[in-house]
Amino acid sequence: MRPRDPKEPHRSASPLELFFDLVFVVAVANAAVQLHHALTENHVADGLLSYALVFFAIWWAWMNFTWFATSFDVDDWLYRVLTVVQMAGVLVLAAGIEPAFTEQNFTIAVLGYVLMRVTMVTQWLRAARNPEYRTTALTYATGIAGVQVLWVLWLLVFDGVPALIGFVVLVAVELSVPWVAERKGATPWHPHHITERYGLFTLILLGESLLASANAIIEALQDETALAPLISISISILTLVVTASLWWIYFWPPHHRAIGTLGSSLFYGYTHYFIFAAAGAFSAGIEVEIDVLTEHSKLGDVAASFTVTIPIAVFVLGVWLIAIRANADRVVNVVVPAGAVLVLFDPVIPIPITLTAVVMIVVVAVLVARGPTQPEHEKLTT
Repeated sequence: MRPRDPKEPHRSASPLELFFDLVFVVAVANAAVQLHHALTENHVADGLLSYALVFFAIWWAWMNFTWFATSFDVDDWLYRVLTVVQMAGVLVLAAGIEPAFTEQNFTIAVLGYVLMRVTMVTQWLRAARNPEYRTTALTYATGIAGVQVLWVLWLLVFDGVPALIGFVVLVAVELSVPWVAERKGATPWHPHHITERYGLFTLILLGESLLASANAIIEALQDETALAPLISISISILTLVVTASLWWIYFWPPHHRAIGTLGSSLFYGYTHYFIFAAAGAFSAGIEVEIDVLTEHSKLGDVAASFTVTIPIAVFVLGVWLIAIRANADRVVNVVVPAGAVLVLFDPVIPIPITLTAVVMIVVVAVLVARGPTQPEHEKLTT
Protein backbone atom coordinates (compact mmCIF):
# COMPACT_ATOMS: atom_id res chain seq x y z
CA MET A 1 0.00 0.00 0.00
CA ARG A 2 2.18 2.79 -1.29
CA PRO A 3 1.40 6.35 -0.12
CA ARG A 4 -0.03 8.81 -2.63
CA ASP A 5 2.03 11.81 -3.69
CA PRO A 6 0.81 14.88 -1.71
CA LYS A 7 1.81 17.07 -4.66
CA GLU A 8 0.14 14.92 -7.30
CA PRO A 9 -1.24 17.26 -9.99
CA HIS A 10 -4.98 17.33 -10.73
CA ARG A 11 -5.81 14.98 -7.84
CA SER A 12 -9.57 14.79 -7.41
CA ALA A 13 -12.17 12.62 -5.74
CA SER A 14 -12.32 9.11 -7.18
CA PRO A 15 -15.52 7.36 -8.34
CA LEU A 16 -15.18 5.06 -5.31
CA GLU A 17 -15.12 8.03 -2.94
CA LEU A 18 -18.21 9.49 -4.60
CA PHE A 19 -19.92 6.10 -4.33
CA PHE A 20 -18.90 5.93 -0.67
CA ASP A 21 -20.53 9.31 -0.01
CA LEU A 22 -23.89 8.07 -1.30
CA VAL A 23 -24.52 5.87 1.73
CA PHE A 24 -23.89 8.86 3.98
CA VAL A 25 -26.75 10.62 2.23
CA VAL A 26 -29.00 7.96 3.77
CA ALA A 27 -27.52 8.39 7.25
CA VAL A 28 -27.63 12.19 7.16
CA ALA A 29 -31.21 12.19 5.85
CA ASN A 30 -32.34 9.82 8.61
CA ALA A 31 -30.68 11.96 11.27
CA ALA A 32 -32.32 15.13 9.91
CA VAL A 33 -35.74 13.47 9.72
CA GLN A 34 -35.53 12.23 13.30
CA LEU A 35 -34.35 15.64 14.52
CA HIS A 36 -37.29 17.24 12.72
CA HIS A 37 -39.74 14.86 14.43
CA ALA A 38 -38.20 15.43 17.85
CA LEU A 39 -38.28 19.22 17.53
CA THR A 40 -41.84 19.24 16.17
CA GLU A 41 -42.96 17.22 19.18
CA ASN A 42 -41.18 19.78 21.40
CA HIS A 43 -38.63 17.22 22.60
CA VAL A 44 -35.88 19.76 22.04
CA ALA A 45 -33.25 18.67 24.55
CA ASP A 46 -33.55 14.94 23.83
CA GLY A 47 -33.66 15.55 20.08
CA LEU A 48 -30.57 17.76 20.02
CA LEU A 49 -28.62 15.38 22.27
CA SER A 50 -29.47 12.32 20.17
CA TYR A 51 -28.63 14.25 17.00
CA ALA A 52 -25.25 15.33 18.38
CA LEU A 53 -24.37 11.77 19.40
CA VAL A 54 -25.48 10.14 16.15
CA PHE A 55 -23.91 12.81 13.97
CA PHE A 56 -20.55 12.27 15.66
CA ALA A 57 -20.56 8.68 14.43
CA ILE A 58 -21.49 9.80 10.89
CA TRP A 59 -18.90 12.57 10.77
CA TRP A 60 -16.02 10.70 12.40
CA ALA A 61 -16.37 7.58 10.26
CA TRP A 62 -16.55 9.67 7.08
CA MET A 63 -13.63 11.86 8.07
CA ASN A 64 -11.33 8.96 8.97
CA PHE A 65 -11.99 7.24 5.66
CA THR A 66 -11.40 10.51 3.79
CA TRP A 67 -8.04 11.27 5.41
CA PHE A 68 -6.90 7.68 4.96
CA ALA A 69 -7.91 7.78 1.29
CA THR A 70 -5.97 10.96 0.60
CA SER A 71 -2.83 9.17 1.83
CA PHE A 72 -3.23 5.50 0.83
CA ASP A 73 -5.95 5.12 -1.79
CA VAL A 74 -4.37 2.45 -4.00
CA ASP A 75 -7.77 1.50 -5.48
CA ASP A 76 -6.95 -2.21 -5.74
CA TRP A 77 -9.60 -4.92 -5.34
CA LEU A 78 -9.05 -5.35 -1.59
CA TYR A 79 -9.22 -1.59 -0.95
CA ARG A 80 -12.52 -1.50 -2.84
CA VAL A 81 -13.97 -4.49 -0.98
CA LEU A 82 -13.05 -3.04 2.41
CA THR A 83 -14.61 0.28 1.40
CA VAL A 84 -17.86 -1.51 0.49
CA VAL A 85 -17.80 -3.19 3.92
CA GLN A 86 -17.51 0.26 5.48
CA MET A 87 -20.49 1.33 3.42
CA ALA A 88 -22.43 -1.59 4.88
CA GLY A 89 -21.54 -0.27 8.33
CA VAL A 90 -22.96 3.13 7.40
CA LEU A 91 -26.24 1.54 6.34
CA VAL A 92 -26.43 -0.35 9.64
CA LEU A 93 -25.74 2.91 11.46
CA ALA A 94 -28.49 4.60 9.45
CA ALA A 95 -30.93 1.84 10.48
CA GLY A 96 -30.08 2.49 14.13
CA ILE A 97 -30.76 6.24 14.05
CA GLU A 98 -34.52 6.02 14.66
CA PRO A 99 -34.27 3.86 17.82
CA ALA A 100 -31.48 6.12 19.04
CA PHE A 101 -33.89 9.07 18.89
CA THR A 102 -37.15 7.45 19.94
CA GLU A 103 -35.93 4.93 22.52
CA GLN A 104 -32.40 6.17 23.36
CA ASN A 105 -31.31 2.73 22.17
CA PHE A 106 -27.94 3.05 20.46
CA THR A 107 -27.26 -0.67 19.98
CA ILE A 108 -27.72 -0.83 16.20
CA ALA A 109 -26.00 2.52 15.65
CA VAL A 110 -22.95 1.49 17.68
CA LEU A 111 -22.72 -1.88 15.90
CA GLY A 112 -22.73 -0.12 12.53
CA TYR A 113 -20.13 2.34 13.74
CA VAL A 114 -17.87 -0.42 15.10
CA LEU A 115 -18.14 -2.29 11.80
CA MET A 116 -16.90 0.77 9.95
CA ARG A 117 -14.07 1.37 12.37
CA VAL A 118 -12.88 -2.26 12.49
CA THR A 119 -12.68 -2.20 8.71
CA MET A 120 -10.58 0.95 9.04
CA VAL A 121 -8.22 -0.99 11.33
CA THR A 122 -7.73 -3.50 8.52
CA GLN A 123 -6.84 -0.71 6.13
CA TRP A 124 -4.25 0.70 8.55
CA LEU A 125 -2.73 -2.76 9.02
CA ARG A 126 -2.30 -2.93 5.25
CA ALA A 127 -0.62 0.49 5.28
CA ALA A 128 1.67 -0.70 8.09
CA ARG A 129 3.44 -2.97 5.61
CA ASN A 130 5.10 0.18 4.29
CA PRO A 131 8.28 0.62 6.39
CA GLU A 132 8.21 4.42 6.20
CA TYR A 133 4.79 4.66 7.85
CA ARG A 134 4.76 1.45 9.89
CA THR A 135 4.83 3.11 13.32
CA THR A 136 2.14 5.64 12.42
CA ALA A 137 -0.11 3.06 10.82
CA LEU A 138 0.22 0.62 13.74
CA THR A 139 -0.55 3.44 16.18
CA TYR A 140 -3.72 4.22 14.25
CA ALA A 141 -4.71 0.55 14.09
CA THR A 142 -4.06 -0.06 17.79
CA GLY A 143 -5.79 3.12 18.90
CA ILE A 144 -8.88 2.59 16.77
CA ALA A 145 -9.20 -1.08 17.75
CA GLY A 146 -8.85 -0.26 21.45
CA VAL A 147 -11.55 2.40 21.32
CA GLN A 148 -13.96 0.01 19.56
CA VAL A 149 -13.65 -2.39 22.48
CA LEU A 150 -14.52 0.50 24.79
CA TRP A 151 -17.57 1.39 22.64
CA VAL A 152 -18.91 -2.15 23.01
CA LEU A 153 -18.35 -2.02 26.77
CA TRP A 154 -20.08 1.38 26.86
CA LEU A 155 -23.06 -0.15 25.10
CA LEU A 156 -23.27 -3.08 27.51
CA VAL A 157 -22.46 -1.43 30.83
CA PHE A 158 -23.53 2.21 30.97
CA ASP A 159 -26.95 3.82 31.17
CA GLY A 160 -28.39 7.28 31.92
CA VAL A 161 -26.00 10.04 32.97
CA PRO A 162 -22.96 7.71 33.26
CA ALA A 163 -23.57 6.71 29.62
CA LEU A 164 -23.43 10.35 28.54
CA ILE A 165 -20.24 10.96 30.50
CA GLY A 166 -18.74 7.79 29.04
CA PHE A 167 -19.69 8.93 25.55
CA VAL A 168 -17.89 12.23 26.00
CA VAL A 169 -14.78 10.44 27.30
CA LEU A 170 -14.76 8.00 24.37
CA VAL A 171 -15.21 10.85 21.88
CA ALA A 172 -12.17 12.55 23.41
CA VAL A 173 -10.19 9.31 23.05
CA GLU A 174 -11.27 8.91 19.42
CA LEU A 175 -10.24 12.48 18.64
CA SER A 176 -6.84 11.97 20.26
CA VAL A 177 -5.87 8.98 18.09
CA PRO A 178 -4.90 11.01 14.98
CA TRP A 179 -2.99 13.54 17.09
CA VAL A 180 -0.94 10.77 18.75
CA ALA A 181 -0.44 8.75 15.57
CA GLU A 182 0.58 11.66 13.34
CA ARG A 183 3.22 12.73 15.83
CA LYS A 184 4.89 9.36 15.21
CA GLY A 185 5.31 10.38 11.58
CA ALA A 186 2.94 12.46 9.48
CA THR A 187 1.03 10.71 6.69
CA PRO A 188 1.06 12.48 3.31
CA TRP A 189 -2.18 14.36 2.68
CA HIS A 190 -3.12 16.18 -0.51
CA PRO A 191 -4.49 19.66 0.41
CA HIS A 192 -6.59 20.14 -2.72
CA HIS A 193 -7.97 16.61 -2.63
CA ILE A 194 -8.88 16.65 1.04
CA THR A 195 -10.60 20.03 0.88
CA GLU A 196 -12.48 18.98 -2.24
CA ARG A 197 -13.80 15.98 -0.28
CA TYR A 198 -15.00 18.25 2.51
CA GLY A 199 -16.65 20.48 -0.07
CA LEU A 200 -18.46 17.53 -1.63
CA PHE A 201 -19.85 16.44 1.74
CA THR A 202 -20.96 20.00 2.38
CA LEU A 203 -22.89 19.90 -0.90
CA ILE A 204 -24.64 16.72 0.26
CA LEU A 205 -25.74 18.42 3.46
CA LEU A 206 -26.89 21.60 1.74
CA GLY A 207 -28.80 19.43 -0.71
CA GLU A 208 -30.75 18.05 2.25
CA SER A 209 -32.02 21.59 2.90
CA LEU A 210 -33.31 21.89 -0.65
CA LEU A 211 -34.93 18.47 -0.33
CA ALA A 212 -36.60 19.54 2.92
CA SER A 213 -38.09 22.64 1.32
CA ALA A 214 -39.27 20.66 -1.73
CA ASN A 215 -40.92 18.05 0.50
CA ALA A 216 -42.61 20.83 2.44
CA ILE A 217 -44.16 22.21 -0.75
CA ILE A 218 -45.38 18.76 -1.81
CA GLU A 219 -46.97 18.14 1.60
CA ALA A 220 -48.46 21.64 1.74
CA LEU A 221 -50.14 21.28 -1.66
CA GLN A 222 -51.99 18.28 -0.24
CA ASP A 223 -53.01 20.24 2.87
CA GLU A 224 -56.62 21.39 3.13
CA THR A 225 -55.56 24.64 4.81
CA ALA A 226 -55.85 27.49 2.32
CA LEU A 227 -52.64 29.25 3.34
CA ALA A 228 -50.43 26.16 3.60
CA PRO A 229 -49.26 26.12 -0.05
CA LEU A 230 -48.56 29.87 -0.04
CA ILE A 231 -46.62 29.69 3.24
CA SER A 232 -44.59 26.69 2.14
CA ILE A 233 -43.73 28.14 -1.26
CA SER A 234 -42.63 31.43 0.35
CA ILE A 235 -40.46 29.66 2.89
CA SER A 236 -38.99 27.43 0.18
CA ILE A 237 -37.97 30.43 -1.92
CA LEU A 238 -36.28 32.02 1.09
CA THR A 239 -34.66 28.67 1.88
CA LEU A 240 -33.20 28.50 -1.63
CA VAL A 241 -31.75 31.99 -1.19
CA VAL A 242 -30.21 31.11 2.18
CA THR A 243 -28.90 27.73 1.01
CA ALA A 244 -27.30 29.32 -2.06
CA SER A 245 -25.72 31.93 0.21
CA LEU A 246 -24.31 29.25 2.51
CA TRP A 247 -22.85 27.50 -0.54
CA TRP A 248 -21.33 30.77 -1.72
CA ILE A 249 -19.85 31.52 1.71
CA TYR A 250 -18.36 28.03 2.09
CA PHE A 251 -16.70 27.96 -1.31
CA TRP A 252 -15.51 31.58 -1.33
CA PRO A 253 -12.14 31.06 0.43
CA PRO A 254 -9.33 28.79 -0.83
CA HIS A 255 -9.70 25.96 1.68
CA HIS A 256 -6.47 24.20 0.74
CA ARG A 257 -4.48 26.92 2.50
CA ALA A 258 -6.04 25.94 5.84
CA ILE A 259 -4.31 22.56 6.28
CA GLY A 260 -0.61 23.25 6.09
CA THR A 261 0.40 21.78 9.47
CA LEU A 262 -0.83 18.99 11.75
CA GLY A 263 -2.40 21.49 14.15
CA SER A 264 -4.19 23.44 11.43
CA SER A 265 -5.35 20.23 9.75
CA LEU A 266 -6.86 18.90 12.97
CA PHE A 267 -8.53 22.24 13.64
CA TYR A 268 -9.91 22.28 10.11
CA GLY A 269 -11.19 18.72 10.32
CA TYR A 270 -12.63 18.88 13.83
CA THR A 271 -14.38 22.22 13.28
CA HIS A 272 -16.18 20.61 10.37
CA TYR A 273 -18.19 18.57 12.86
CA PHE A 274 -20.06 21.75 13.76
CA ILE A 275 -20.27 22.92 10.14
CA PHE A 276 -21.64 19.59 8.93
CA ALA A 277 -23.98 19.11 11.89
CA ALA A 278 -25.31 22.66 11.48
CA ALA A 279 -25.98 22.10 7.78
CA GLY A 280 -27.89 18.93 8.56
CA ALA A 281 -29.84 20.60 11.37
CA PHE A 282 -30.73 23.49 9.05
CA SER A 283 -32.68 21.11 6.81
CA ALA A 284 -34.60 19.82 9.84
CA GLY A 285 -35.25 23.40 10.98
CA ILE A 286 -36.86 24.31 7.65
CA GLU A 287 -39.44 21.56 8.04
CA VAL A 288 -40.01 22.49 11.68
CA GLU A 289 -40.65 26.11 10.67
CA ILE A 290 -43.23 25.10 8.08
CA ASP A 291 -44.91 22.72 10.55
CA VAL A 292 -45.31 25.59 12.99
CA LEU A 293 -46.70 27.99 10.38
CA THR A 294 -49.21 25.39 9.18
CA GLU A 295 -50.14 24.52 12.79
CA HIS A 296 -48.75 20.99 12.72
CA SER A 297 -46.22 21.42 15.52
CA LYS A 298 -46.14 21.61 19.29
CA LEU A 299 -43.18 24.00 19.16
CA GLY A 300 -43.65 27.77 19.58
CA ASP A 301 -43.00 30.33 16.82
CA VAL A 302 -39.84 31.80 18.35
CA ALA A 303 -38.31 28.40 19.15
CA ALA A 304 -39.07 27.22 15.61
CA SER A 305 -37.25 30.22 14.12
CA PHE A 306 -34.21 29.41 16.22
CA THR A 307 -34.13 25.87 14.77
CA VAL A 308 -33.28 27.60 11.47
CA THR A 309 -31.16 30.56 12.53
CA ILE A 310 -28.87 28.86 15.06
CA PRO A 311 -27.63 26.24 12.54
CA ILE A 312 -27.03 29.03 10.00
CA ALA A 313 -25.05 31.06 12.53
CA VAL A 314 -22.95 28.04 13.54
CA PHE A 315 -22.28 27.15 9.89
CA VAL A 316 -21.17 30.66 8.93
CA LEU A 317 -19.00 31.14 12.02
CA GLY A 318 -17.40 27.74 11.50
CA VAL A 319 -16.47 28.50 7.89
CA TRP A 320 -15.19 31.93 8.91
CA LEU A 321 -12.95 30.40 11.58
CA ILE A 322 -11.36 27.69 9.44
CA ALA A 323 -11.01 29.35 6.05
CA ILE A 324 -12.36 32.87 5.61
CA ARG A 325 -10.63 34.64 8.49
CA ALA A 326 -7.07 33.99 7.24
CA ASN A 327 -7.91 34.85 3.63
CA ALA A 328 -9.97 38.02 4.03
CA ASP A 329 -9.45 41.70 4.69
CA ARG A 330 -10.78 43.64 7.67
CA VAL A 331 -14.13 44.42 6.08
CA VAL A 332 -14.94 40.78 5.37
CA ASN A 333 -13.73 39.73 8.81
CA VAL A 334 -16.23 42.11 10.35
CA VAL A 335 -19.18 41.51 8.05
CA VAL A 336 -19.17 37.69 8.08
CA PRO A 337 -19.23 37.08 11.87
CA ALA A 338 -21.56 40.06 12.31
CA GLY A 339 -23.92 38.51 9.77
CA ALA A 340 -23.84 35.23 11.68
CA VAL A 341 -24.91 37.06 14.83
CA LEU A 342 -27.59 39.14 13.09
CA VAL A 343 -29.48 36.11 11.81
CA LEU A 344 -30.17 35.19 15.43
CA PHE A 345 -32.52 38.19 15.55
CA ASP A 346 -34.71 36.70 12.83
CA PRO A 347 -37.32 35.39 15.33
CA VAL A 348 -38.39 38.98 16.08
CA ILE A 349 -39.47 39.46 12.43
CA PRO A 350 -43.09 38.44 11.66
CA ILE A 351 -42.09 36.69 8.40
CA PRO A 352 -39.69 33.79 9.17
CA ILE A 353 -36.29 33.55 7.45
CA THR A 354 -36.74 36.95 5.78
CA LEU A 355 -34.12 38.78 7.86
CA THR A 356 -31.77 35.81 7.51
CA ALA A 357 -32.12 35.84 3.73
CA VAL A 358 -31.42 39.58 3.57
CA VAL A 359 -28.37 39.28 5.84
CA MET A 360 -26.98 36.36 3.84
CA ILE A 361 -27.39 38.30 0.58
CA VAL A 362 -25.47 41.24 2.08
CA VAL A 363 -22.69 38.92 3.28
CA VAL A 364 -22.36 37.34 -0.15
CA ALA A 365 -22.35 40.77 -1.82
CA VAL A 366 -19.46 41.85 0.41
CA LEU A 367 -17.55 38.65 -0.37
CA VAL A 368 -18.01 39.20 -4.09
CA ALA A 369 -16.92 42.82 -3.84
CA ARG A 370 -13.82 42.19 -1.74
CA GLY A 371 -12.47 38.82 -2.91
CA PRO A 372 -10.00 36.62 -1.01
CA THR A 373 -6.63 38.10 -0.12
CA GLN A 374 -3.50 36.75 -1.77
CA PRO A 375 -0.59 35.45 0.36
CA GLU A 376 2.73 37.30 0.05
CA HIS A 377 4.53 34.36 -1.56
CA GLU A 378 1.81 34.11 -4.25
CA LYS A 379 2.07 37.87 -4.88
CA LEU A 380 5.82 37.51 -5.41
CA THR A 381 5.25 34.60 -7.80
CA THR A 382 2.69 36.59 -9.71
